[in-house]
Amino acid sequence: MPIIINLDVMLAKRKMRSNELADKVGITTANLSILKTGKAKAIRFSTLEAICEVLECQPGDIMEYIAENEPNKL
Repeated sequence: MPIIINLDVMLAKRKMRSNELADKVGITTANLSILKTGKAKAIRFSTLEAICEVLECQPGDIMEYIAENEPNKL
């Protein structure tokens, strides 16, 4: 998938655990895990806004587009 989720990077930078973020955002840890692993098909703007507010970041800090024909950056 060309959209990469870098939520783990932001959590590490903010020294925050996934369950703490889930509590503050108001989503389940299971749904946060689905988002972190890139298995989510969609994200609500309200959820994205809440994550950015809690982590004090921009959407581009946690999501990245990589064209499928580009070499893998991971």
